[in-house]
Amino acid sequence: MLLRPSSTSKSRAKNQLIWDQLILSRCKVTKKNRHKGNKCKKNTLFCNFSCVIGKKCVILHPKLHAHEVKVIIDAHIPYLKGSLEPYASVVYLEPSEITASTVRDADCVIVRTRTRADACLLEGSHVKLVLTATIGYDHINTAYCLNHGIEWHNCPGCNAGGVCDYVESALQQLGLFAKKRTIGIVGVGHVGSLVEQMAARRGWDVVVCDPLRAKHEQATSCGNRFMAIEAVAAVADVITFHTPLTFTGSYPTYHLCNADLLRACKPDALIINSARGGIVDEVALLSSGHAAVIDCWENEPLISQEVLRHAAIATMHIAGYTRLGKYKASEMVLAHFNRFFHTDARMVETMRFPEHQLFDIESVSRSLKAQPERFEQLREAYVLR
Repeated sequence: MLLRPSSTSKSRAKNQLIWDQLILSRCKVTKKNRHKGNKCKKNTLFCNFSCVIGKKCVILHPKLHAHEVKVIIDAHIPYLKGSLEPYASVVYLEPSEITASTVRDADCVIVRTRTRADACLLEGSHVKLVLTATIGYDHINTAYCLNHGIEWHNCPGCNAGGVCDYVESALQQLGLFAKKRTIGIVGVGHVGSLVEQMAARRGWDVVVCDPLRAKHEQATSCGNRFMAIEAVAAVADVITFHTPLTFTGSYPTYHLCNADLLRACKPDALIINSARGGIVDEVALLSSGHAAVIDCWENEPLISQEVLRHAAIATMHIAGYTRLGKYKASEMVLAHFNRFFHTDARMVETMRFPEHQLFDIESVSRSLKAQPERFEQLREAYVLR
């Protein structure tokens, strides 16, 4: 439990301000500022906070005892069970059960893309930490969290290897490795960089577009190998997208692949979206006639039947569904939890998985095309590869 420093009347106002800041932000007090006198005799979560001023401590806020910190976790996030139980009261729920009423008294929620962490979920709750065990974070209202003192984190790069394997499996299934081609990669971060290495290993030419990296590398005199997206479209036989979904800023990605870009593409270019639904304008894609591999869809799970029939390969948002990717995500979630709550939660079991693994993507596509109305059920039942 947290300890409150006593104060003299002379410094009461200053001390109260510091205390209020501790309560509101659960400030991580450094060792040099920690009170070295009386120590909390209970082995609790917040012993390390102790007090920053004064010589006498009084017990306050029993809610912050370790086992009274409450965490809500999406039950479909693997490898987490047993890790947080020594430090918190943990409740595992189906995504549909993670609602405003169930999170109202929670201190932390750990979710996936199926849960929208916004005002509808968080308003009036005790939640101060939102973690998503995914690369994407467009299901988190980051502005709301910022304005309400809620810290949030995603897991960038956790499933990058799996998504790269997905792209390679799709290209192999379509027989495109039979001859040298040019691949255009839009977004050269964790995933895009691995796709670039894979294509080079396969003997393909690579052209890349990433305006944020281009701006940085130009500013740091690292040279600039990046091209405008229209220039990439003009020469690429395959264009694959690996960006977050953003609606604002200097380089929004919503409908980045639109009618104008598709007109700039080579007539037989293949479009791959294994990034986020909404990056590709699916109506424009249909009108263009371009072949496509689609893992991430607009309006999931109620996907367009027409787009589904059009896609050469269609899967239910499982590109990154590997055991290694899920394990890395859970490790990252624990690291964020530990930093916020000053705990030492660890994975219950150390596991090793293949770093690179192609798979039968055609069979996955057939199952979705046969039962598109079961998009969500097929996704939940998908066996991690």
